[in-house]
Amino acid sequence: MGYREIWQPYREEVEERFPLVMGRLEQVGTEETVPEPYQGYFRQAAAFLRKLGALEEEAASGNWEEKSLEEMKQENRLLYEEILPEHYGKSYGNPEYAVKEMGESYGKLLSMLYADIRSLIPYAFEGRIYDITIFSELLVEIYNAFEGEEVPEEHEIQQILYWFYHDYGEVFTETGVMAQTSPEMDFYTRIIMDSDLGDLRYLYRYGAYITENEIRTAEFLNRMSQEEIQAMADTYTEGYRIGFEVTGKDLSKKKFVDLRYPIGFERMMRAAVENFEKMDLQPVVMRTGELSFSGRGNGGGSVTSVSPNRQYEYDHKADKAVYLDKAFVERRLEVLKTAYEGRKKEAAWYAGPAVIETFGEEGFEPKTNPHAYQFDEKQQKLNVYYSNMAMQITNQYIKGEERSFTIIAYPIPEIGPDYEGIFAKTVEVNTLDYKLYQEMQQKIIDLLDEGEKVRITGKGKNTTDLTVALYPLKDRAKETAFENCVADVNIPVGEVFTSPMLKGTNGHLHVTQVYLNGLKYLDLEVDFKDGMSCRYSCRNFETERENQAFLKENLLKHHDTLPLGEFAIGTNTMAYRMGIDYHIQDKLPILIAEKTGPHFAVGDTCYSWAEDTPVFNPDGKEIMARDNEVSILRKEDAQKAYFNCHTDITIPYDELDCITVQRKDGTQADVIRDGKFVVPGTEPLNVPLKRE
Repeated sequence: MGYREIWQPYREEVEERFPLVMGRLEQVGTEETVPEPYQGYFRQAAAFLRKLGALEEEAASGNWEEKSLEEMKQENRLLYEEILPEHYGKSYGNPEYAVKEMGESYGKLLSMLYADIRSLIPYAFEGRIYDITIFSELLVEIYNAFEGEEVPEEHEIQQILYWFYHDYGEVFTETGVMAQTSPEMDFYTRIIMDSDLGDLRYLYRYGAYITENEIRTAEFLNRMSQEEIQAMADTYTEGYRIGFEVTGKDLSKKKFVDLRYPIGFERMMRAAVENFEKMDLQPVVMRTGELSFSGRGNGGGSVTSVSPNRQYEYDHKADKAVYLDKAFVERRLEVLKTAYEGRKKEAAWYAGPAVIETFGEEGFEPKTNPHAYQFDEKQQKLNVYYSNMAMQITNQYIKGEERSFTIIAYPIPEIGPDYEGIFAKTVEVNTLDYKLYQEMQQKIIDLLDEGEKVRITGKGKNTTDLTVALYPLKDRAKETAFENCVADVNIPVGEVFTSPMLKGTNGHLHVTQVYLNGLKYLDLEVDFKDGMSCRYSCRNFETERENQAFLKENLLKHHDTLPLGEFAIGTNTMAYRMGIDYHIQDKLPILIAEKTGPHFAVGDTCYSWAEDTPVFNPDGKEIMARDNEVSILRKEDAQKAYFNCHTDITIPYDELDCITVQRKDGTQADVIRDGKFVVPGTEPLNVPLKRE
């Protein structure tokens, strides 16, 4: 069964409905049965859906493939033009504009719907006529409500939206599980494997917004030798394989590898797919779209391109607030369990994600849009509840102790004129001699294992003063508290990390500027008491209320408090030097940035959902610090143990004073002093830190 065959039952279900609703949308464009100021909105939304319907038919017939590169480029621009920053001020996708035109209640609701309609663009290319049909019918139903003698009540429109997502949520959920467990859903795999990658028209087959970043990336990779491409693919796929090996997980039980990659990297991905096939792994791609249902703006897509407008995504990240209640959540969980139960055998074959990230975009400082939806306190708790319960369900069918992952990052052209040099340097950083680092990191671990606590202090404007309590070892000859992390699941090489004990972990964490999950934080401060965050602040916005709301949503992920789930010391001073030399410190992704200084993760530990699986360092010692006082509650109630988030906050070397091991007998020893490594045998790590 192939991709088209999987979707055929859905196509047949709407075979008669599709032309009927397209005809009705055409009438919307000429009728005057809806009063202003709403008529303009409905005409524009109807025209957009008709455009998507025509695009789907064009792609399905093969006529799309006949277009020239320039024609495809122009059409792609037209599809996304309305929400580009220069036009966003007058787009119905902008809640502020929609409210200005249609009033507070209807403006917010209809802007939310408009964003979901716009999310269907890739579906037109994927042949998902079912989705286009049901959203068209939804728009017509709401349009009909406005045709009466009186404008409908806001609650009536909200209820139409509520029952739409309640009823069709079953399809959205089943589709997500199907994509995770069905290599036959090979739309993206076929782009990778069958396209003429020298003909850049293939980039537009995704339906995603294509910028100069994707075009220049593809051109750059096309100029590389096959040996260079193969070496990049080997680093990526070997990291994945070794991740199973070092954690004692049996890869031979698995059949599916979840590919996550940026558009433009298809040449590398083709070599990677061939490598995975030699491991008897077939690719699956879990593209779930960017509907409000699946968490728009939360990085849900597996195949990515540079966003046309990050403020647009930020404005619509909480659109689910329109229909999020307890009944909706319980129904969604029920459907998720049913979907996994129906594909129980296939779910067990899922091995985990193999991820390529990119970096180099200009930093994004979100602006508060007072007309955008926000979750109320009850909905925040429901989001937390759903995340916890959904992870428990997933873990029943895709067991944490049996899956793994790998992740690697490369720059995009937007990083600046030194793009090719930075790319080459990144490849070098990604392939450093892990044996050398393994040996130096072991010396650091040996010292850390002598301590009962570690104190970290900042210097200059950095006011960090934090003491971290370490897991008490019973037998240092066989046990360790820190993992010696080299280049396997987490590329590049370069950190030692632990799950701190919460009791006794106290103090103040501060970073003057940091990007976390693509968002910029200014003067981020978090205080901890017995390992739990007890105060947090930043200077992103003018008012304390805005700053607190921003942190509660984006750092604490709607939790009232989070534990310190990880303490690590990054050792990849080569990556740090790369950031300095190319002036890209603020553009390094967390994957690399976390290796360029000590970092602290708020949320779950690195071992969440797999704490009972023994893990060993290369020296044979078992890593004992896999739990803390919160995660151990999983034995009573998993909902109390996990937060389903893990956000790394790194202090760069130039803001760091000391990292000091405090022994039980009161003696102390430095790992880092004045921002330099001082453990004997780690001197090579300081070479890149010396300024020329």
